[in-house]
Amino acid sequence: MKQFVIEENEAGQRLDKYLAKLLKEAPKSFFYKMLRKKNITLNNKKATGSEKLCLGDTVKLFLSDDTYEKFAGASEVWRAHCNLDVVYEDGDIMLINKPPGMLSQPADESIPSLVEYLIGYLLDKGELTEEALSTFKPGVCNRLDRNTSGLVAAGKSLAGLQELSKLFHDRTLHKYYLCLAQGVIKNEKYIKGYLHKDEKCNKVVVYDEKTEGALPIETRYKPLGDNGKTTLLEVELITGRTHQIRAHLAAEGHPLIGDGKYGREGVNRRYREKYGLTHQLLHAYKLEIPELEGKLADLSNRTFTAGVPELFYKIIRAEQLEESYHENLG
Repeated sequence: MKQFVIEENEAGQRLDKYLAKLLKEAPKSFFYKMLRKKNITLNNKKATGSEKLCLGDTVKLFLSDDTYEKFAGASEVWRAHCNLDVVYEDGDIMLINKPPGMLSQPADESIPSLVEYLIGYLLDKGELTEEALSTFKPGVCNRLDRNTSGLVAAGKSLAGLQELSKLFHDRTLHKYYLCLAQGVIKNEKYIKGYLHKDEKCNKVVVYDEKTEGALPIETRYKPLGDNGKTTLLEVELITGRTHQIRAHLAAEGHPLIGDGKYGREGVNRRYREKYGLTHQLLHAYKLEIPELEGKLADLSNRTFTAGVPELFYKIIRAEQLEESYHENLG
């Protein structure tokens, strides 16, 4: 017999959902059968699986060790280690300044993502146990392109993950980016369009008019300064589609410096040869939190910022945009 006491990160979900995580290799018919036969009980009573779990509830599995191990699956923990640039942290969430080149979420088993680094960080701090990972994994709530740097919000607890994810889904957060765009831009502009993604080449096309399969996009940008050839922009991402800022600005005639997918090769080559730049200069630098209640109430009306990466700042200085950067961003 194995006994599990429900902790905070497991409370609030249905019993059958919890069992599906605990016995991830078992068909649903198996644990429903075990529930009917009282081989799985909740607080020493027969259960149907639809019950909502509460903190301190006890789930007992009257299964042989071989059966449990067969259906629980491998217990290997995916973790990785690096020095995370933590902008903010409490018991439920973290805001992390992701460097360019790091995946936000798992995409290739051979390459660690921010999720694996987050798990390694919490295991090392003792805020997470390998046993707890069988039924709850911390995760990120927003995704940045691999070569886009900046603020990524992560949930350390189930409540933090759920509430943060809802804020991003409902678009009640205000997300601001810094980028270097080709050309001179003098005026603030609010632009709308329709974005269609080509899954085969992982590239998007922006249209002015509604097109079948295309999703509406909204972007606002404000120039912070220019050097006669390049403009430092603050961009507010109103909708959050794949490659939205990169493709939308390119469609406006102002592709991002260093963008190999939507930019201009001649310009990119100059920055590559002069600075060693191999990725787009796009950085999620600011997050404004709305009025909140409940678990995340302490974050109400707060603003968090993340400094640009070293190479980005080096290019800002060298391209004579440093004064515009400091005047506008303090």
